[in-house]
Amino acid sequence: MTTMKFRDALRAALEEEMERDDAVFCLGEGIGERGGSYKVTEGLLARFGAGRVRDTPLSEAGFVGLGVGAAIAGQRPVVEVLFIDFLLQAMDQVVNQAAKYRFMSGGEGRVPLVIRTQGGTGNSLAGQHSQSLEALCYHIPGLKVVMPSTPRDAKGLLKAAIRDDDPVIFIEHKLLYLTDGEVPDEPYEIPLGQADVKRSGSDVTIVAWSHMVTKTMQAAAELEAEGVSAEVIDLRTLVPMDIASVLASVRKTGHLVIAQEAIKRGGVASDVAAMVSEQAFVSLRAPIVRVAGINTVIPFNLALEKATVPQVADIVAGVRAVLGDPAPAAGEPEAVAG
Repeated sequence: MTTMKFRDALRAALEEEMERDDAVFCLGEGIGERGGSYKVTEGLLARFGAGRVRDTPLSEAGFVGLGVGAAIAGQRPVVEVLFIDFLLQAMDQVVNQAAKYRFMSGGEGRVPLVIRTQGGTGNSLAGQHSQSLEALCYHIPGLKVVMPSTPRDAKGLLKAAIRDDDPVIFIEHKLLYLTDGEVPDEPYEIPLGQADVKRSGSDVTIVAWSHMVTKTMQAAAELEAEGVSAEVIDLRTLVPMDIASVLASVRKTGHLVIAQEAIKRGGVASDVAAMVSEQAFVSLRAPIVRVAGINTVIPFNLALEKATVPQVADIVAGVRAVLGDPAPAAGEPEAVAG
């Protein structure tokens, strides 16, 4: 094992896949000489050259479309879209072209495209650079959606995404880039569609993904001090989703809390709650609680920004509520309304 930062683990995955397969190349805004805004692609230009690390104009529709065409033609492009908010500029290319090409070609065509992007709050970047829009991509048939929470998962899942023959939206949280974690020294990949039990427990299941896993693990540690044993499941990939692991945990604990940074309305947490209600209702000993962001535009002010998304105290409050102790958390009560 080697300890490395989240962004360095992503870079290692890109380096290994570009070394392994000449069809893999990167393109996006400022990814070459500048090394990307979050320095994930730093050094790749010097190692692989401008033919495989391509800086693009500021046109998401243009370079995402280029990536779709290159994938259809047999390449394996990794496209970086600086903010997931900007992916909206290229939704026709993503939704109507990449996601549907296999179906429209009668199953003959493939689009081995990875779109790396980042989302979430934490840097006081206001409403157009801080959204959690995974539910938009989750809703589109034909797209796979990946949201890692640790350096180990980031590297293994990105390698699997690059090798996948379908378009993958790979969403990185901006607050994870500088976090540290152990990464295996030997080559490995993590198959898409496998959740990870980050912490075993017996009293309550907490499901989360991306940066919310970090907060959930902190909440689980606080709950342990109160005598509550929380099992934390990191979905890692939203599509395909390992709902079987969630169901198995709920059948053991009888209680479910789902934590997401995105707003509650129409979120992935709602779908997880529905699937558990449909398939494991008899195992539930209390209503499911969703801990989620409030339905508002993300403010610029950092204190207000924090108030719009769940914090550790909100997750703790959600667990207390599902276990029968409705004591409110400090901070934003709407974030834990279930």
